[in-house]
Amino acid sequence: MSGRLAARGLGFGYGATPIGRNIDLELRAGEVFCLLGPNGSGKTTLFKTLLGLLPAQAGEVVVDGTPLKELSRPEIARRIAYVPQAHTAHFPFRVIDMVVMGRTAHLGLFAAPTSIDRQRAREALALLGIAELAEREYTRISGGQRQLALVARALVQDAPAIVMDEPTANLDFGNQVIVLSEVKRLAVRGLAVLLSTHDPDHAFSIASRVALLDHGRLVDQGMPQTVLTSDKLKSVYGIDVIVGRLANGQTVCAPTYRS
Repeated sequence: MSGRLAARGLGFGYGATPIGRNIDLELRAGEVFCLLGPNGSGKTTLFKTLLGLLPAQAGEVVVDGTPLKELSRPEIARRIAYVPQAHTAHFPFRVIDMVVMGRTAHLGLFAAPTSIDRQRAREALALLGIAELAEREYTRISGGQRQLALVARALVQDAPAIVMDEPTANLDFGNQVIVLSEVKRLAVRGLAVLLSTHDPDHAFSIASRVALLDHGRLVDQGMPQTVLTSDKLKSVYGIDVIVGRLANGQTVCAPTYRS
């Protein structure tokens, strides 16, 4: 099966300033692909380039076999949904209205959302456990709640691929589990999910494959157990870690604190 989203020899950055070079990635249907790396390693810039929000400095991005540069913004939106890092809106939209915006790519020019679109939005909010926030102002809910609303907006977009930039940022432990569980269900339904995270345990829990990015360079990519080793994590993050397996078979990562 061809990749839903692929980068081939991709160079990315801002303006004439390069951040990353020679990136080769392929996101396939039915998998969760986790991207890890320290702050400033280029994860968000790479994601914006994959989405066409920033122009590629070299190489190309391909979506379902079509070069990204040949697709219009609505065509890209119908193929790839995006969950950015949580932000504060400048206007007091209701949460339900923010989520319904995810249906925009499926509406005709000047068309208004239908009752079915609004019902889909309410179902997505309920799925993520925040149905009671539907009528609240988006600017008056917590950062974690805003993050969940952004995930709901991506879900109603009905795109076959979803790119998530640190979707668990600002979430408490319980809400992290809710979001990660939903990510796993999306992959089971056949969607392709690319997400970034700072937590190797998240990757061990849900990822089919992972990639480790450091200063714009792909250190390695592949199965979580072969990429997220103690040595590789230490080389990227500069700390000693222990990677081990629990009695239930789950792999976990823990830092080694110096006394």
